[in-house]
This record gives sequence, C-alpha cells and structure tokens, in this order.
Amino acid sequence: MTDPELLGLPGLPGLHELLRTLVRDVPDWPLPGVVFKDITPLLADAEGFATVIDALVDGWAAGSASVDRVVGVEARGFILAAPVALRLGAGFVPVRKEGKLPGPTLREAYALEYGEAVLEIRQDTIQPGDRVLIVDDVLATGGTAAATIELIQRAGGQVVGMSVLIELGFLGGAPRLGDVPLHALLKI
Repeated sequence: MTDPELLGLPGLPGLHELLRTLVRDVPDWPLPGVVFKDITPLLADAEGFATVIDALVDGWAAGSASVDRVVGVEARGFILAAPVALRLGAGFVPVRKEGKLPGPTLREAYALEYGEAVLEIRQDTIQPGDRVLIVDDVLATGGTAAATIELIQRAGGQVVGMSVLIELGFLGGAPRLGDVPLHALLKI
C-alpha cells in the first residue's frame, strides 16, 4: 500500500483509511473469481466524496499540467470525472460502451479482466492538441485504459495523465499506459 504522502497528498491524511472504509469488496461479481470494488458507499458520503475529488484533482491543477478535457470512462468514471473537470475548468468528455453515443464516433475494441468490449468517443469532442486527463475508478488489467488512450490519440488529443481511485497493481495494468503518468489514490 502506498502512503498518501508519497502520492503528493500531504493535506489529505487518512485517505487510505477513507477508501478502505467506504469502498467495499463484492466477491464473485459480475462473474465468479472477480472481486468488484463497489464505490457507492463512498459516493453516498458527501465528505468522503469531496475528499476524493480533491485528491484526484491534486497535481493536475498546476499551470504546467494544464488540462483542456477530462475524459470519464463509462460508467463510474463519469461520476468522478465530471466534478474533476469542473474543478480544473476543463470540458468533460464521456467514453462510452458501443452504441451509446449519437453521431460519428471513433471505436476501439479491447479485452478486460472478464470479457471483451468496444469503447467509443464522439469524433468532435477532442480537438487536435487538446491536453486530456483520463479519470476512472479502478485500474485493473489496463485494457480499458489502453483503449481510451488510443481513442484520445486518434482524435488528436495528448493524454497528460490518468487519475484513479484504486490501482489493482497485482493485475499489471500500469505498464499498458505506456508513458502516461498514473495518479492512483490507493494501490492494492
């Protein structure tokens, strides 16, 4: 487990305890052998939710790390990315599952820890040269993150980083990000 001080979050003592208390494990969901990280108790706690948004924004608010767009990955990433975008003064862009966005989209197929899927992004939501931050709840095997990075790059955006609540380090997803900096509030 990483200490919050090492994450550059000295003003947020107890962040790990907060996450361990308000994020619950749901074994064998959605499939046998998968331990789902349920963030609904965290979202229902106003103070905890605010603390997590502050921590996700930390490090990206500085001028040298300016952000034009914040991409949220369906579906829990939307909940976290939208307030991060507001705090950074950036636009919010959803990356959705296949068939959920109207209009012309870019598509990327990928494998995840318990199946396969296709992600889409509207072609007109990221402009060439936009500096983009990806926000999601969990980084697991990295398939979703890698597909999202590919979509942003194909749209002409520059991925400046990724912020997540939890990195499941034992699943080895971080290397799939390439040189994209990862800001994980908790590494398991």
